[in-house]
Amino acid sequence: MIHAFLKLLLSGILVSVIGIQGLFAQTLSVTGEVKTPLSLTSSDFQSLERIEVTAKDRDGKEHRYAGVPLTAILRKAGVTLGGELRGENLSKYIIAKAGDGYEVLFSLAEVDAEFSGRTILVADSVDGAPLPQGVGPFRLVIPDEKRPARWIRELKSIEIRFAK
Repeated sequence: MIHAFLKLLLSGILVSVIGIQGLFAQTLSVTGEVKTPLSLTSSDFQSLERIEVTAKDRDGKEHRYAGVPLTAILRKAGVTLGGELRGENLSKYIIAKAGDGYEVLFSLAEVDAEFSGRTILVADSVDGAPLPQGVGPFRLVIPDEKRPARWIRELKSIEIRFAK
């Protein structure tokens, strides 16, 4: 009887853990000064424009990251980019937030390829494999930065704001 009780208890704990992990299945939200707020899942990423970049990570080794350009996500949310990014819209900025509370800032012009010529990737895989736990499911990758301090792991949200 005790054995059956322990088995039932352990299976209940396992179901609870699986359920909790399901509750925390990560989505990436895009909010703030957007026309269409987004909540993107890993499966949503597969239907968006995808690219690959090679960049050196904190370990100093080159890795191949794949994912969605940040500008593609911003365009899907209706964020002002390209030729429309002028006047007061140039005072917009992005706060990118990680699951652990870490935050970094980008000016909107800084991420727009028409202004900066750079690519910022919201990666969901590295070297052909999904990002590992503690890093993914989403990570910002900025290949041309000398230090990966803004390469947010466990990216949870992108918020667009006005500086005014």
